[in-house]
Amino acid sequence: MKFYELERDPSPRYTGNLNAAHKWGLPGVERCPVCDLPPEEYTMGQYPCVDLSGLPPEDQEKLLGSWPVPREEFTRLRELVRPLAPPYAVLTSGARFGPLQGTGLGYFGQLVMQNPWSLCMRREALEKLQSAGVRGLTGCSTQVRFRTKHAPDLRDIQLELHGRFHPDCLPPPNPPCPTCGVAMGHSVPDPYLLDAASLPEHVDIFRLADATTRIIAHEHLVDAVRSLELDGVVFKELEVR
Repeated sequence: MKFYELERDPSPRYTGNLNAAHKWGLPGVERCPVCDLPPEEYTMGQYPCVDLSGLPPEDQEKLLGSWPVPREEFTRLRELVRPLAPPYAVLTSGARFGPLQGTGLGYFGQLVMQNPWSLCMRREALEKLQSAGVRGLTGCSTQVRFRTKHAPDLRDIQLELHGRFHPDCLPPPNPPCPTCGVAMGHSVPDPYLLDAASLPEHVDIFRLADATTRIIAHEHLVDAVRSLELDGVVFKELEVR
């Protein structure tokens, strides 16, 4: 069983650029006055299929920015979102919701990574992968306006969070703050190892729980992408223990 990290294909032909973002998001939380760490973890998780337009306008307004709020207010906003989000959603600071909105320009491949933590696919590519039996692919329409001759019909991919680093690649943990109990985290190890026991068996693509800026694929998806000759991304094999 092999796993791979997805990366944008650096070839010059992929000139596509998305100047776009998701409409809503959970804000930050005010930092501890002693250690200056936020009491909530931060995620790059994106849930484009979650529609918050039914919330009261004053609450939607508070979900448009990322400026830190008191923890009590953060908790209140999170509980407003929870019934509208899928059960697997990780509702921490930074979680984004709603369709991707903005503009696009240039040439896009079949699979599109504007950055390491986001993934879009042309509609036809998503349908081919789903027909090939790839699991874990939920795609939602975008609201991106393309200033290009042949505008792609992109689907924003919503991913579950799974997987941990293997302890062998991690430094010793930092001590927790005596005031808030939060410990400073570590940057992503380079290279990093995946803990085999933490990897999912029911999906073929997911966002890494220990580093939400990374998107990981099972070899089943990689084989399907290659056999269907879909372009736009490259795959880096990861070590699993």
